[in-house]
Amino acid sequence: MKQYLLSVHDVEGAPTPSDEETQIMFRETGRIIDDMRAAGAWVFAGGLTSPDSATVVRVENGATSMSDGPFAETKEHIAGFWVIKCADLDAALAWAERCAAACGPVEVRPFDDLSQA
Repeated sequence: MKQYLLSVHDVEGAPTPSDEETQIMFRETGRIIDDMRAAGAWVFAGGLTSPDSATVVRVENGATSMSDGPFAETKEHIAGFWVIKCADLDAALAWAERCAAACGPVEVRPFDDLSQA
């Protein structure tokens, strides 16, 4: 089975969901994870803290530097993710559709074959 990353994006400046909306998202995504586990598709998942909590580590010419903030200068950041295993892209897209309905846009990307070893 191939593994896929389903990533949830947060858009800087977008309205923050209310506490009630957040609880609904948590309930819905919890149900989806339960269904993924039952189907044998779930590998692991996680939510991420805000991009301003990021540390970027670089090694250039043998010297390591660390800086605050996200690596990319963008208004969209990954807010959370699922790693799932499915027979094919169509199955991954079906899971992503459910996830997107629960918490907003979801990007689907297959792992490269080298990481499946």
